[in-house]
Amino acid sequence: MSAQLIDGKKISLEIQEEIAHEVKTMLGAGMKQPHLAAVLVGNDGGSETYVASKIKTCERVGFKSSLIRLPETVSEEELLKTVHALNNDKDVDGFIVQLPLPKHIAEHKIIEAIDPKKDVDGFHPINVGRMVLDLPCYVSATPYGIVELLRKYKIETSGKNCVVIGRSHIVGSPMSILLAKNTALGNCTVTLCHSRTKDLTSHTLKADIIICALGQPEFLKADMVKDGVVVIDVGTTRVKSTETKSGFKLKGDVKFDEVAPKCSYITPVPGGVGPMTIASLIKNTLLAAKKEIYK
Repeated sequence: MSAQLIDGKKISLEIQEEIAHEVKTMLGAGMKQPHLAAVLVGNDGGSETYVASKIKTCERVGFKSSLIRLPETVSEEELLKTVHALNNDKDVDGFIVQLPLPKHIAEHKIIEAIDPKKDVDGFHPINVGRMVLDLPCYVSATPYGIVELLRKYKIETSGKNCVVIGRSHIVGSPMSILLAKNTALGNCTVTLCHSRTKDLTSHTLKADIIICALGQPEFLKADMVKDGVVVIDVGTTRVKSTETKSGFKLKGDVKFDEVAPKCSYITPVPGGVGPMTIASLIKNTLLAAKKEIYK
């Protein structure tokens, strides 16, 4: 069996083209230019790369973008002031505070301070709650991107056994909820596995779809999956490498060369889920600019 590669980069660019077309139409109708702002605390390498990519994408689709840089030493109070200023800035449609934050800042306090109407990352408890209850909301960007990939590749989910590895609030937990919903891209029987799961392999071997999101490079191996499985690799761990100019390379949670021959579909790292996360964030910002979620 040869796996079909799920090309997140290609799908992401298609979505961006659709958004760029819509922005042109909006501007032509005299509407304001959508505006995404990002707050970056400190200079974590992964966060820098991700934010730079978001800014580039904004340019590509015709959005206005702002980057607010704050030092690693910024106080929680100062960061909260920045959040409140963005909440009240009528020109900003949506904004994100790039995670992770320094240890002296309580992430949940910052997330809860963001106006849910501008929370295009979909992390605010109100957006998470609305997602659970099937109400209009901003779905967090990575799960939203994964659902889009399944849709674009016409991967059947109804009645399938799906195993989600990792229970983070950003990916694993919302992913398990979305795939269990009674929707066109749901109706899976979902098992959410984590660090306390006993005999993980007994679950993954029964899975038709595996979403691997635990941040451990090459964790999922060939003896853990059955033939014909669909594998979505969410992992992006920066591993030191002498082969690249930057001195590191991105590794997924899946031992790709070993697992791919058993798959019907698989996402590569890089070029799989990553580009979709950015496309989904941009899509959420467009919805915010058009006031489509919170009328």
